[in-house]
Amino acid sequence: MSTLYIVATPIGNLEDFSRRAERILREVSLIAAEDTRVTGKLLKYFNISTPQTSYYEHNKASKLESVIAALESGDVALVSDAGTPAINDPGYELVRAAIDAGYEVSPIPGASASIAALAVSGLPTDTFLYLGYLPRKKKDRREKLKEVEKLPYTLIFFETPHRLLKALGDIEEVLGNRQITVAREMTKLYEEFFRGDVSAARNFFEERNIRGEFVLVIDAFHQEDVLWTEASLKDAIAAGIAEGIHPSKLAKSLAQESGWLRRDVYNRISLIK
Repeated sequence: MSTLYIVATPIGNLEDFSRRAERILREVSLIAAEDTRVTGKLLKYFNISTPQTSYYEHNKASKLESVIAALESGDVALVSDAGTPAINDPGYELVRAAIDAGYEVSPIPGASASIAALAVSGLPTDTFLYLGYLPRKKKDRREKLKEVEKLPYTLIFFETPHRLLKALGDIEEVLGNRQITVAREMTKLYEEFFRGDVSAARNFFEERNIRGEFVLVIDAFHQEDVLWTEASLKDAIAAGIAEGIHPSKLAKSLAQESGWLRRDVYNRISLIK
């Protein structure tokens, strides 16, 4: 029986391509690539002449049968544009179909942007939750963040340059001013890491020309960080209102002092007013 190989490719630096991955791509009869133009550059660099076929999000349904059929006559490799296939890229359906058809499915491990960022984040790595890209729309993005706000796991998201600042703003508003690592252009020439709290991250990137690919690694919710009881919070809100402090400013200040989420503080201010 033939084998479907799930082959990880570099996320930037071509030196990260393993010798085994290079050999497998030479030996298989077909490479199913997310973008044949991107993979073509990799193959050219390593002087690999194996035929390619496209297999990506918008043609995966129509191409599935033909890729499975190719396994009848030889091994096939699945690659994405960068990193490990089937992780935030097309691949799950193909892997499932190959297994159901009785073919072997074998991983050729390598780069993964989410794991690479987590490993250097300085945040807990024992339990984590990878969630792919945050939704494009503000309402959907906030709803997704609300779903995970109380989970005791380090959170990992991908984000695009043009949505980074909006995402950081929503993260601070919904999750609170947690510790975060923002990884940019990992393994590439302009690799950069920001480590600090979310508010500082937003200020940092507001002053820069935002370019590249981003991974956000966010600290988990810690119950022990909630320092004040609800009664103490209500007393502080009442005192702040009496002093005439603007609700938004008061919510931000009390959230930092109390450990409560800024959104929850603001909601309680609205009720007291």
